[in-house]
Amino acid sequence: MNADFARLSLALALTAAFAAPAAHAAQNTLAGWAVMPANTFSDGPTSGQFAGAGAGGNPLPLIDLQPVQGFSGVLAGANGSFRVISDNGFGAQGNSGDTLLRSYAVNVDFRTAQGGTGSVSAADWNTGASLPAFSATSRITLSDPKNLLSIKVQADYTHYYNNAANPLVDASIKSGRLLTGADLDIESVRQDKNGNLWFGDEFGPYLVKTDASGVVQRREIALPGVFAPQNEAVLNGSATSNLGGSGGFEGMAINASGDRLYTLLEKTVAGDPARSLRINEFSIDSESYTGLDYLYQLEAEGTAIGDMTAIDDHRFLVIERNGGTATRGTPFKKIFIADTTGVADGGLVTKTELVDLMNIADPDDLNGDGLTTFTFPYVTIEDVLILDANTLLVINDNNYPGTGGRDLGSDHTEFLKISLANPVPEPETYAMLLAGLGLIGAAARRRTR
Repeated sequence: MNADFARLSLALALTAAFAAPAAHAAQNTLAGWAVMPANTFSDGPTSGQFAGAGAGGNPLPLIDLQPVQGFSGVLAGANGSFRVISDNGFGAQGNSGDTLLRSYAVNVDFRTAQGGTGSVSAADWNTGASLPAFSATSRITLSDPKNLLSIKVQADYTHYYNNAANPLVDASIKSGRLLTGADLDIESVRQDKNGNLWFGDEFGPYLVKTDASGVVQRREIALPGVFAPQNEAVLNGSATSNLGGSGGFEGMAINASGDRLYTLLEKTVAGDPARSLRINEFSIDSESYTGLDYLYQLEAEGTAIGDMTAIDDHRFLVIERNGGTATRGTPFKKIFIADTTGVADGGLVTKTELVDLMNIADPDDLNGDGLTTFTFPYVTIEDVLILDANTLLVINDNNYPGTGGRDLGSDHTEFLKISLANPVPEPETYAMLLAGLGLIGAAARRRTR
């Protein structure tokens, strides 16, 4: 066999390997499962004072406690732990003023075919060591001690929401200028090449830069020309909202070099094609948007996205969903590969289904429901992390104390380790594929000479 033929054979093999049809998504397998009970709390100021009486048999407020959940972003932590961000608290700006914006470190003991407890516990933020409870050493709390944000925050007021009829703002919030769910609705997080954290918010939508400990480093950065109802420009009358509420940066990815963010809106900007969502490129070096953008088209059954993470500089995993659950509607919960390769500025990314979260093989019945097909029917599934080319971590946002995901009790948070039927090509493997395709083209050109 000559060298050209050998290389051509390799290229064809690689092409075939990555051309596996989306129909094979049903072969994805649940390799690990764990659960964090809904009633998992950390110390902190009393929360839930504006969120009603509670739900699922769990009353509010939580005296001297903060809910650890729900989770809207995940990063790898120290020594096998994970770092998850809790979003704005109880689901709305008007009911989350006493809920702190935090990121917690957790250890997950997955239940697998080989064993494991299926439990989730607190971890030390810096070392990943297991802790008996969630405490100051297991988290960071977002804060703005230098008053760099231009928006008004609860720490600026004497009473919550600047209303004398409301309770006094907790002293710890005021003294540390701690940020709350009435200030920002953080739905995504990435760490850049310099170690700083970037949080994607839905109220602006804004990008918020902090150091590794959660301290704000500069003024929030708005997305040019896009205004959610809570954007300061809308509130002061200088702009008109063109993005629905809770439509901001639900997804955000960062490239392998750590110098480009890719933000993904949850809702369609007025005037854009129906059911399309903007992806915008942002430069870490210049701390500004580059002007490059794409559109992500929702499926007919999809109504929103839940998260986005990068495979490489051109391909991303995106969770797409609707509002269906096990107790209402027909759940649609899938993960797609979104690819910008060859897509012009402003064009639609190409999509390939990778995982149907409502149809995962569970031959070992890891979640103990007596079934060998696993479904993940929660309203919001907002966390995906690539563990390796063959394995994904997926986590739901339980919207504490929300109910109805699996039953009428308050939803728990489940951690899934999914073994992929069609592995996500790692960047170096993808480069081999492209090189192989180049060889095919070169061989074809030689045959035509």
